[in-house]
Formats: sequence, structure tokens, C-alpha cells
Amino acid sequence: MPNPPESPAILPRLRLETRPFHDAVEQNPFNQALSAGTVTAADTAQFLAKMYGLLEPYEAQLKAHAATFGPAWQLDQRYRAPLILDDLARLGHDATPPSYPKLPPLSTRAQLLGAMYVFEGSTLGGQVIARQLDKAGIAAHAFFTGRAERTGPLWKAFCQQLTEAAETGNDDPTAIAASAVHTFQALATWLNQR
Repeated sequence: MPNPPESPAILPRLRLETRPFHDAVEQNPFNQALSAGTVTAADTAQFLAKMYGLLEPYEAQLKAHAATFGPAWQLDQRYRAPLILDDLARLGHDATPPSYPKLPPLSTRAQLLGAMYVFEGSTLGGQVIARQLDKAGIAAHAFFTGRAERTGPLWKAFCQQLTEAAETGNDDPTAIAASAVHTFQALATWLNQR
């Protein structure tokens, strides 16, 4: 009896399996306003408040499970929810935004890795968004600028750690992929909700 085919490497698999859900996230009103060149400070504040509603509970779970990751993951450099609160304060919104009511399960390391793929990947697009906000005269973009010149190296380090975790069998690639899909679905639902 032949061996079952191996699943593809984790990064190509994640790109393939999450593509439609990533595309759905990109259709949110904030991105549409950015693309149209009509983004406002109010649009930005609404988007940031919604991002916080998912990012903060995810980061709380990541902190709760930090001991299962180790220093190579550089978790201390990956928390960005406080940057959203700074941006919201600059935009005149001092209330803590509500959390997303249907957070995907984040109780295992594999689930956290799937969500981490989504949120770490968002740092790359954040660099582009920060430049677009600058052009629109909206200076409250600490969240989008985030790690600035460290963005690329931190993304590459994350990808390397994720690949090693999936290839060594320490974390189930199917669970990682499912969590990434669920995280993108939650983001699309939350960000596209008016």
C-alpha cells in the first residue's frame, strides 16, 4: 500500500487555503476607502477599533501561552494592540473598543500559530497602509507602522519558526491551517460589519 501524499509545506499551504478569506478581509470598508483615496480619520478610527476587538484577545491568549513558544519566537516584539489604543487616542477616541464576540478557538499552540500567521502577515500590509494614511494627512498610524524597518526581518523569523514547528511535528499543520482560516473568517466578518 503506498504512503499517503504528504501535505504541502506549511507556508504555501497557508497561502492557498486562506486566499479566499484573505481576499474577503481586503474588501472591508476601510480598505475600499483607502483604494478610492477617500479615507478619513473616522474610517481609520472605526477600522482600528475593530482590529483591536480581535487583536487584543488574541494577544492575551498568546501571552498566556508564551511559555510554550520560547525566545526564538520573539513574542515581546510582536504585541501591537497597545499601538491601536495610542492611535485611537490621537484620533479622539478614548473608550476601549469592544471585543469580537465570536473569537476563534485559541487554546492550543497550533491554533495560536494559525492566528499568528494572520496577524504577523498583517504587519506587511500595514507598512503600505501607513504610507497611504500619510498621503491622506492622517498621522495616527502607529499600529500600521508598527515595527517599521524590523517588519521584514520579524516576518522572516516568524516564517522560519512556523516552518520548523510544522515540519518537526511539534504542531499539527492541519490545525494551524484551520486556525488561520478561522481567524481570517472572523476578521472578514468583524471588519465588514457595518
